[in-house]
Amino acid sequence: MSQEPSPKQASRMTIASIAKLYQQGHRIAMLTAYDYPTARTLDEAGIPMLLVGDSLGQVMLGYDSTVRVTMTEMLHHTKAVVRGTSRALVVADMPFLSYGVTPEASLENAGALLSEGGAGAVKLEGGERSAKTIEAIVRAGIPVMGHIGLTPQSIHQLGGHRVQGKTREAGRQLLTDALAVQQAGAFAVVLELVPEQLATAITERLHIPTIGIGAGAGCSGQVQVVTDVLGMSAEFTPKHARHYAELYAIIKAAAETYRDDVASGAFPGPAESTRMDEATLDGILGRTALDRPEMVEASRGIPLDRDL
Repeated sequence: MSQEPSPKQASRMTIASIAKLYQQGHRIAMLTAYDYPTARTLDEAGIPMLLVGDSLGQVMLGYDSTVRVTMTEMLHHTKAVVRGTSRALVVADMPFLSYGVTPEASLENAGALLSEGGAGAVKLEGGERSAKTIEAIVRAGIPVMGHIGLTPQSIHQLGGHRVQGKTREAGRQLLTDALAVQQAGAFAVVLELVPEQLATAITERLHIPTIGIGAGAGCSGQVQVVTDVLGMSAEFTPKHARHYAELYAIIKAAAETYRDDVASGAFPGPAESTRMDEATLDGILGRTALDRPEMVEASRGIPLDRDL
């Protein structure tokens, strides 16, 4: 399979653009984004799909899991990412309990992420159990990306962050889930923490792109959490992630140097300061000939130096 072409496109990517890349055999790169400056940078780098993941709960908001993320928070971050992009297809995660409870709520929340948030598609977790929800949302004209394997919103039910599909029964269920998501009308499906051989077999049996995270190189594309890729975490990096930079150390060193420069008076210096004409300053501070006491008395004015 060939690599995705690098030249930027003038128009925004759509699910049809992603389908074309897939049909032409291009591997599809996807990263998470949660804010305007990061989204703008990734968009300019030519990343075709950006995911506003509910992982923002842990990465940006300091929650202990994704289940605490609300629709209000997802809309807030989705709007920022959309404002930072002109090319990428922005996919927004549907947060915990925003779908699958009632069809009406699922449609309302998915619609809000597009109409209010500006996303081009939504992503929701679950295979067979979410098929009817996916179908209803797609029927309403909203593009849906599926998500099977490790589904973080079900982490308590799954018993932690574990590779999924390692037994005969579990593997067959994953294949069934993938086919159900495709049949329901999803334009792509994320495979998370799935053995690479199984992920490859699923990919070969689908006619929509699979986007892997911890699922090996046999998927149609890959998604990673942007802070992992940039080396922003000091505590933990998942096995499936690769640091393409070490920004945690760089940012920490820069902040320490800034702190020391402020403390020593080295910052700001002449390059970061602005000066004004001394004569103008004298006029502002009441230090001109017209500000002598006799002149002030005559004009009934008050010299500024007396007020300072």
